[in-house]
Amino acid sequence: MLAQTSEKNTLSQEKLTLRGELTTDQAAIFPAEAQALLSNLCEQFAGRVDDLLLAREARQRRIDAGELPNFLQETQDIREGSWKVLGIPDDLKDRRVEITGPTDRKMVINALNANVKVFMADFEDSLSPAWGKVLDGQVNLRDAVKGTISYTNPGNGKQYQLSSDPAVLICRVRGLHLKEKHVTFEGKAIPGALFDFAVYFFNNYKALLAKGSGPYFYLPKLQSHHEAKWWSDVFHYTETYFGLDTGTIKATVLIETLPAVFEMDEILFSLKEHIVGLNCGRWDYIFSYIKTLKDYPERVLPDRQVVTMDKPFLNAYSRLLVKTCHRRGAFAMGGMAAFIPSKDPAVNQQVLDKINKDKSIEANNGHDGTWVAHPGLAGTARSVFDEVLGERINQLDISRADDEEITADDLLEPCEGERTEQGMRHNIRVALQYIEAWISGNGCVPIYGMMEDAATAEISRASIWQWIKHGKCLDNGEVVTKALFSQYLTEEIEVVKSELGEERFNSGRFDEASKLMADLTTSDELTNFLTVPGYNYLD
Repeated sequence: MLAQTSEKNTLSQEKLTLRGELTTDQAAIFPAEAQALLSNLCEQFAGRVDDLLLAREARQRRIDAGELPNFLQETQDIREGSWKVLGIPDDLKDRRVEITGPTDRKMVINALNANVKVFMADFEDSLSPAWGKVLDGQVNLRDAVKGTISYTNPGNGKQYQLSSDPAVLICRVRGLHLKEKHVTFEGKAIPGALFDFAVYFFNNYKALLAKGSGPYFYLPKLQSHHEAKWWSDVFHYTETYFGLDTGTIKATVLIETLPAVFEMDEILFSLKEHIVGLNCGRWDYIFSYIKTLKDYPERVLPDRQVVTMDKPFLNAYSRLLVKTCHRRGAFAMGGMAAFIPSKDPAVNQQVLDKINKDKSIEANNGHDGTWVAHPGLAGTARSVFDEVLGERINQLDISRADDEEITADDLLEPCEGERTEQGMRHNIRVALQYIEAWISGNGCVPIYGMMEDAATAEISRASIWQWIKHGKCLDNGEVVTKALFSQYLTEEIEVVKSELGEERFNSGRFDEASKLMADLTTSDELTNFLTVPGYNYLD
């Protein structure tokens, strides 16, 4: 039951200012009651986000000064304890394949109808958070939960409707570093994560609970158990606000930052009433490895294409996540297969072979499920897990208790491989096209056979930045410098122009994208997230 409006609640709501316009449909998902919830959440929790972000920066300065990441001495008792998480709802016990994607109306329908167990609707890496898109995404998810969502293609009249047995819906909110500038509290832009959480929860918790599901969330970009504790407090507060049982809200945390991999037990413990699992967010994890260890020349990564899950530092990350989660009764989800099907049979077979290899590693490591970016590849991933699972619905029985201890050195092990001219040029083309799409309002883009989102674009630009910083050589003998990058960028702009055609190129925002990419790649300090300066380009 919604708490009665008190004088304090009214005063809190008066501090909330809406700076963006709303259509009639959008206003329906952000009524006064939702604004009251958001106001109270901001009152209680928004100020703490700044402190958490400052703690990230302080930790990074220590790493830059030579203090490599390691397991925390002060939380050893948590790691050695015999506790478990509260429990996993019935409709989340089989998550063998999950699909992820943005909250566009047609994509929501297709994802929920795919041959998967779960759809993660994404307000983060695969969504460019223009105000209208954020709100329309919430409208779409409300309609999906109600079962009334439909879409008619304006071009050919094709109709899309929800199947009778759609996938389970999980909402991924924005990371703590992202603001929502269209809503302010006490004059400051609020955390985008609080907006996404409050609006999704308010509009859907009753309908989800009524059909035997619940308000489920993916939490991205966490770097410490203190950030997990912040989310735990948000969840407890919201359950109390609505008079709900503790643990009604459930979350899966993405372990996609290098600092977080050393605090997985602590993250699970901090969220133990609400958490159901951890996920190997591999692309962001690779980006975080670059970003966290940016000052260490011996740990510079090779071409992105060769940094695969069979590399020792990534395989150790996967195995430790499985061991940690299953010891605590939580799921260990695998990472993203970002490939998309090809119309060329030979190329498509190569894609399927790569997915089979990748998902076999995950399934045999003991993961309970995995991610795909395209419905056309869900069946391939599912067949791998079906074979390994057999009659089981998950792999919580795989403890990996007899494994050798995975050490900090294993997780930080340098990655062998070439840095090539072709790899650098490919990175430039991918990042350029993705940034152009993102500042134009599209956060999920098929490029060269891959479904690119912010994480893969981050790897592309951060790799080059690090190669420049440490003067690494390419296979052609060239030393990577700011001048070489500028030369390659100029040349690759012309390649992209020829590939897309002049009409598409000239109608786009490639001048702005190339400038932003150049600024990010040649800056003296590595920018934490391209989406932060990129947000200034969005309405």
